[in-house]
Amino acid sequence: MLEIEYEFREEDLIHFNELQFTRSEEIQNNIRKNRLIVPGVMALVGFFYYMYYRDAMSAGYVMIIAMLWALLSPKIMMLDLRRQILANYTNKEKVNMFGTYTLTIDPANPKYLLEKSPSGKHKMAWEDLLRVEYGKRYVYIYIDLKTALVIPVETIKRGNLEQFAAQAEKMIERAA
Repeated sequence: MLEIEYEFREEDLIHFNELQFTRSEEIQNNIRKNRLIVPGVMALVGFFYYMYYRDAMSAGYVMIIAMLWALLSPKIMMLDLRRQILANYTNKEKVNMFGTYTLTIDPANPKYLLEKSPSGKHKMAWEDLLRVEYGKRYVYIYIDLKTALVIPVETIKRGNLEQFAAQAEKMIERAA
């Protein structure tokens, strides 16, 4: 029987949602447009000020604001995303989500991944799970395309994560 115990925290939820955000092609296109179009229009206004009014000081200020916009707007968008992620959950949902999780692969019950979380005990059929993905500081077991069990490496309390993830991967492949 393979079992791991780990702590799931707010920063882990934020990290996973940021990961999904950065992988979304549509959102990345919107960020690129925001970084190029708005500063481009501002640069044209600065150029107009310089050419029409011969006001190099105002044109310089507009150009500085355009550069700051291009550099800082993605960071501001990510800060706003973090705020929105936590605002989507009620306090009761947060209590049920954050805390100690135990995942078990039991040879006596080979059809399910057993999960014990702050919200209770759950069985997840292996054929319903999509894949295991490895990150720098996380292991993700995808339940569907946008939902995963996020296992932070640094908060593992008990068990061998590498063996567990390898076995989970085999079980998902076997069930598919």
